[in-house]
Amino acid sequence: MSENANAENLYLYGWAPTDEIREYRRQHKSAKKYDKRTELKEAIKNYVNQGDYIVFSGLGSVRNPMAAVYEIIRQNIGDLTVAAKGSQHDWQLLAAAGLITKAEIAYGFGDEVRGLCPASRRAVKNGSLKILSEMTNAGFQWRFSAAARGISFFPTRTALGTDTLHYSGAKVIEDPFSGEKINLLPACYPDIAIIHVHRADKYGNCQIDGNITLDVDLAHAAKKVIVTAEKIVPEEEIQKRPDLTKIPFFVVDAVVEVPYGSHPNQVPYLYSFDEEHWMKWLKASASDEGVQQYLDEFIRSTKDHYEYLEKIGGIAKLRELENIENRTIPHPTVSTRGALK
Repeated sequence: MSENANAENLYLYGWAPTDEIREYRRQHKSAKKYDKRTELKEAIKNYVNQGDYIVFSGLGSVRNPMAAVYEIIRQNIGDLTVAAKGSQHDWQLLAAAGLITKAEIAYGFGDEVRGLCPASRRAVKNGSLKILSEMTNAGFQWRFSAAARGISFFPTRTALGTDTLHYSGAKVIEDPFSGEKINLLPACYPDIAIIHVHRADKYGNCQIDGNITLDVDLAHAAKKVIVTAEKIVPEEEIQKRPDLTKIPFFVVDAVVEVPYGSHPNQVPYLYSFDEEHWMKWLKASASDEGVQQYLDEFIRSTKDHYEYLEKIGGIAKLRELENIENRTIPHPTVSTRGALK
């Protein structure tokens, strides 16, 4: 980030001059196809660094790269800044583990229908987590849209007249066409985006079934991109349905096959939420001691994602979640914080 730009705007984070980003991409991204497959441990070790600005795929509790989050916790990579643009459980676990210390916030402190997340809220109250800026969900999406398109800002009027404007890093100018006020949201270029998809080939062409949320823009905006996929498939299978290929290979740096990589969250059409496990987290997150016990039991004590899957119930639990998603068995009652009382 330009030091002069930040000196002029206390809430400007994740921004960089567009020519600087273009030069980075010329040096670090390739249009040549090569095999990008790797193991999750190696992908996190090689591409996620202490102090990075990080962003995750999905929206709410759907299609989040949870296996990658668990591996960041195992490797204890900290002092991270997060773009909390609408996903929750991923970055909240990292904040609860003390690894995220700064956050730009749109919607980030809730577990959706399950209620507010006390672990990340405690981190703000005790000073271990600093809020850098605030904006709307739409505003955050437009920041990534600007970055993906190689422009330094996105023009909008939605925040004019609101307090959010003053904490968003935006600037207000006169529209040269109408003469009216317009606010410019700064582009956002994360250091690393981790995106979970349904299928990918070894080169990094990624297919997503259902809602793609912000993930296409995230992939084009971030400097580095790790893709975790439920399945790595032959290139020929990707080519059969090119309309489903949302993220192209040339923006991806690493591809990892991670089945059930979003547990306890949902991957549409494949498996549903694990409500039983969600209740365990809701109970644990009520206290700092509970959080540490949860992290120790399910993450730090497991050497990899496959041991984690065994810990949460193994193949029997995973088949149950598939059947719930396929509606061959009823969906259980959704776990909520209110059910704890």
